[in-house]
Amino acid sequence: MSIFGNERRLFLDTEAETEKLGGELARLAKESGKGLTVFLEGELGMGKTTLSRGIVQGLGHAGAVKSPTYTLVEPYEDLEPPVYHFDLYRLGDPEELEYMGIRDYFNGESVCLVEWPERGEGLLPEPDLEIHLEPQGEGRSVVVRARTELGASLLNELELVGPDH
Repeated sequence: MSIFGNERRLFLDTEAETEKLGGELARLAKESGKGLTVFLEGELGMGKTTLSRGIVQGLGHAGAVKSPTYTLVEPYEDLEPPVYHFDLYRLGDPEELEYMGIRDYFNGESVCLVEWPERGEGLLPEPDLEIHLEPQGEGRSVVVRARTELGASLLNELELVGPDH
């Protein structure tokens, strides 16, 4: 793992390592006791939903975690903190987010995971962390960027407990 300012770069060989990174992020989010907004970026099939699954299951969800491509949001309100998993791939217009009460989800107490955040530009809050995934050989290159003080604090912790540990 290399360090460039407020970002960490890592390589994930397998789907299991991607889920493990999600589990580490879940642990850090839970320990922070604060809400967390994470933007997940990358083309189709890069592992955004796999990473989300690691976070949601890391916070205690035992069932399946699927991408909410058609519903836009999948709530996991029984978790502590509650998790809202968004997939904005099929969003026609960012204004649609207003109609679904988007601001209520980003309340500072829940974990909000947003796939395809660029499609909600202008209506989504600043993320704490931005995670970009892209193919590299047989695995994935991942860049985790902090965008807030909370994100930077979590990123510093992540440096100590990355997927190689």
